[in-house]
Amino acid sequence: MITYRTAKQCGHADYGWLQARYTFSFGHFFDPKMLGYASLRVLNQEVLAVGASFQPRAYPQVDILNLILRGQAEYRDSEGNHIQVSAGDALLLAAQAGVTYSEHNIGSAPLTRLQLWMDACPARENSVVQRLAIPDRPHLLLASPDGEDGSLQLRQQAWVHHVELPAGQSLTLDLQGSRAYLQSVHGTVYLGDPDHIINPAHSGHPDHAASRDTPTSLTCGDGAFIHNEHRVRLQAQTPLRALLIDLAD
Repeated sequence: MITYRTAKQCGHADYGWLQARYTFSFGHFFDPKMLGYASLRVLNQEVLAVGASFQPRAYPQVDILNLILRGQAEYRDSEGNHIQVSAGDALLLAAQAGVTYSEHNIGSAPLTRLQLWMDACPARENSVVQRLAIPDRPHLLLASPDGEDGSLQLRQQAWVHHVELPAGQSLTLDLQGSRAYLQSVHGTVYLGDPDHIINPAHSGHPDHAASRDTPTSLTCGDGAFIHNEHRVRLQAQTPLRALLIDLAD
């Protein structure tokens, strides 16, 4: 079953120095039906103004994956670690108890990035900071539990795929978990397979969705909840950049 969530259904914030779109409940935005999906707790797209910062703060036990879409950022923690990243980089922070983290726009343009939080298994320990420059290719395994194929290593049974397709091309991906989430970063994508059921009207909890057999397309900022599917086929209708987050229970 596949259901989708439009960008308009997400939470929004505009503080001047920060503009944000929240897929799940976050900050001032609260939707009791959208508290996360499997181990995926947060999926935000945020724009920080030139010179803006998130001041030091602590996080729950999560892996924080930042995908830098535009600009430059520096991340610092209270242990003295710091790293600079720019557009095209992915950064994974393994949040630790008792440690605070800050984020700073150090560039001359607004900083735009996607941020994911995924619950971390308490028994697993990883590098505090991991960085990956995203190559120009149609498909990249961006993060995985074992760091396979040079991917960032998560403290969770999840696989994050980065997809970048020209208009007209398609890609089929097998899923390892029972649930997944597709996020269109930019571009329009048809998500379909003969076994898929897509419900563009549903706005409730994805695990209890009704369904109908009308196919749909997702465009910039839209997302799709994928439940009990073995594979998905992505067909780019315009130049596409997307994330597919494959989640075990």
